[in-house]
Amino acid sequence: MSPHRPHRPLLSTVTAAALLAATAVALPGTAQAALKAGHAPQAPAHLTVDDQSRPLNVEGAPLFGWWPRDRDPGEVQTAYEVEVRDASGEEVWDSGRVRSGRQEYVAYAGESLKPGATYTWRVRTWDRTGKRSPWSRSASFDTGIRDGDWGASWIRRATDDPDEYTLARRDFTAGRSKIVRARVHVAAGQQFVLHLNGETIERGAAFAHPDEGFYETVDVTSKVREGRANTIGALYHWYGSGQGRPKGAPGLLVRLVIDHADGTRQVIVTDGSWKVSPGPWKDAPRRNGDGGDYIEEFDGTAVQDGWDAPGFDDASWQAPEVAGEHPTEVFSHLQGQEADLEHETVRPVKVTRLDSGALVADFGKVIPAVPVVRFRDGEAGRRVEMHAGYRLADDGTVSRDGDDNQSTNLAYGYTQRDGDQTFRALTFVGWRYLEIAPGSGASERDIAAVVQHTEVDRKAKLRTSDRGVNAAYDLMARSALYGSQEQFLDTPTREKGQFLGDSVDISKAMMGAYGARRLTRQAIREFMSSQERYWPDGRLNAVYPNGDGKRDIPDYTEMFPGWVWDYYEQSGDTATLTDAYPVMTAVAGYVRRHVDSGTGLVTNLEGGSGQYKYGIIDWPATMRYGHDMDTAARTVINVLGVDVLNATARAAETLGEKDEAARLRADAAALTEAINERLRRDDGVYIDGLKSDGARSAHASQIANAYALAYGVAPAGSRAAIEEYVAGLGMRMGPMTAHRLLEALAGRPGDVVERLTDTEGPGWGNILARGGTFTWESWDAREEGQSLSHPWGATSLIEIQKTLLGVTVTSPAAATVRIAPPESGVGEASGTVPVQRGDVGVNWKRSGRGLSLTVDVPVNVRAEVRVPARSARDVHVSGRDRARFVRMEDGHAVFEVGSGRVHFRSNHL
Repeated sequence: MSPHRPHRPLLSTVTAAALLAATAVALPGTAQAALKAGHAPQAPAHLTVDDQSRPLNVEGAPLFGWWPRDRDPGEVQTAYEVEVRDASGEEVWDSGRVRSGRQEYVAYAGESLKPGATYTWRVRTWDRTGKRSPWSRSASFDTGIRDGDWGASWIRRATDDPDEYTLARRDFTAGRSKIVRARVHVAAGQQFVLHLNGETIERGAAFAHPDEGFYETVDVTSKVREGRANTIGALYHWYGSGQGRPKGAPGLLVRLVIDHADGTRQVIVTDGSWKVSPGPWKDAPRRNGDGGDYIEEFDGTAVQDGWDAPGFDDASWQAPEVAGEHPTEVFSHLQGQEADLEHETVRPVKVTRLDSGALVADFGKVIPAVPVVRFRDGEAGRRVEMHAGYRLADDGTVSRDGDDNQSTNLAYGYTQRDGDQTFRALTFVGWRYLEIAPGSGASERDIAAVVQHTEVDRKAKLRTSDRGVNAAYDLMARSALYGSQEQFLDTPTREKGQFLGDSVDISKAMMGAYGARRLTRQAIREFMSSQERYWPDGRLNAVYPNGDGKRDIPDYTEMFPGWVWDYYEQSGDTATLTDAYPVMTAVAGYVRRHVDSGTGLVTNLEGGSGQYKYGIIDWPATMRYGHDMDTAARTVINVLGVDVLNATARAAETLGEKDEAARLRADAAALTEAINERLRRDDGVYIDGLKSDGARSAHASQIANAYALAYGVAPAGSRAAIEEYVAGLGMRMGPMTAHRLLEALAGRPGDVVERLTDTEGPGWGNILARGGTFTWESWDAREEGQSLSHPWGATSLIEIQKTLLGVTVTSPAAATVRIAPPESGVGEASGTVPVQRGDVGVNWKRSGRGLSLTVDVPVNVRAEVRVPARSARDVHVSGRDRARFVRMEDGHAVFEVGSGRVHFRSNHL
């Protein structure tokens, strides 16, 4: 397996057949007359390539997706046809009519596409009666460019600055013929801001190993001035290795391609003809001792107005150092960046002028942002000190205390020049408050911030009858979004590394709350690369990419196969599952090798160091709540081992590896049996593990028991007793793992609500009660000086959607979902859950002994709806042809529903 992003293979016949079976949607019991009278489907919408509506750097076989549309209830897609054309309008591929319900990640199967070219495509579908839709509107995509296509050289400024800011520019004249297409491809080490003709057109980051680098592509067709002078420029920022940053090397790579109507093409690339100059930043210390960001000390007197526009005199600038044409020895590979960033300018909710004259702006919540301050009447040489922070001191100033700010100095410095000017920092951090020193000349109306996060285009909605639940959900959704940048983050302040355990947690929240999958796919592939780079024994890095090289945590490695399967179930992306399968099997091999022949348990699972050795269990250490770490065969590690084997077995089965799937399932069953035989007390409660000498731990932690429930290890007959034990402990798991507690308590919705809303004990309600606006690293983070912006606590929003709204995805690509309102906990709930095939809507309310439930299901999705009832006669369904009664089960009438809106009314609870 290459550490580079692999070319996505076309599906094998076996795999395609398996997928068709997995995603086929059965028809609810609709009358035959209704079938004949149905309408033709409408034109498909929401067209995507690689989950993007207008990608500009598609690599490998494009993967097409769409949403079929139909006004008839219970509709499914039974076939599709995809057509692709080049820029001249010539057809390059037509799939023909393909009998399939598949509407996501449909692979292009024509002749090889040209690199750096624009293509259009459209799709049409057939419904269950064989009626055909009109063609969709045409959508477009650009193919990426290969390493050998750049024709550009990496350039840099000759300097040994540890925190380097470099400006680079090049003037050119565009031809007179009308510009029909213009694209800029850009890469840098490690951040860049791209400029064209005095305008900022893109901001990006490239925190990756230089042999796994990313480039971005920008459409500048409307920005280049035909027949006139133009200037392309960039600021790049390089600051060495740290959390989330391999060292790499500084440099800038640009390729601008301009196509004219007369058929001519201009190509402007970085080379020795460019000019470079230091950016207007002064030397400053690091913000903390963890290899994090540097304090930004900006010198307004060194700003060179117009440097990025035609007519600027760059005679004082120097020629760049040319590191070599791409690919070079250092920068050996680039791949198109899939995940993009959104930037939004926000204003403070309150600005206070202190007696000292200082201004303190409150942005209402912790945000990942850069401050923006306008000084309308600057004085040359006047230095303005600014401090961002998480909390206010007693005197109303922004606290500088390290315990309040994650041991990070959140200061900024700005030296003014004369006149009107604006300070904008380059590198984001997390903060809520901004203090501007007295005498700056700034006013209340001059303060803003630019918030950034990964790009999303959908958002779940959720409201219940419990305000505490709603507040906890909103806290989690916001935290997940703000912790998703160019990679998943440990925290937007201090350690910005992409930790594997954190990424699993945040990824699940992002898929559930925003239907966002691109950053997850990127992160999965990056951690796959970490195994190739460092771990022939099957482990994965604990944080990747990173500056300190090889580092692992055993239970983080164990989380990987389950994460990949969760992603596949949400997305239906078989290409990524196929590529990840060898990595999953390697992880399974790592676990299998540590099964002790005597006990049958995973023992001393190699990896980690210090408090992470043999497994982190929970973190920070206070969040272990007395877990017995002096154990060799740890229950948590063993339960995760079962999940490794089961998730890999599911992948094997999906990909046609039936024999290996059977072996993996057998090993999972054997490990489950060993856990239940050796790691339980007589009352069925799980202990923390076995000691090295085989002695049993005397401690029975909440996490050991919650994991046994959540991962299906606990035998059915003992689940109720274990649930009672787990619920009785309150909250004795940290934010990193608490979603497994809520999952374990899913059959007890009232306990789930209690854990979410408790304002006195540990939990999200307590964070909110103490003024928290972002999930924390631990429940006691405020007292321990830990992170107050740790998105791993956001994952439990999935359990809110499942348990309290009642929506669960039950098959890949959400071809099937289960809708099951709870019978306690909250009295009503409404919302939407963004799944691969559309938005699933639910609105339910209990009243007296009755339940009113409305579901709205996308086309090509089947829902199993569970309504409390003594019999089907207790349930009234609006439009009997829209739902089919299936069975009675556990006091519920179970119906099967196809697309459209259906209302249920039950008269018995």
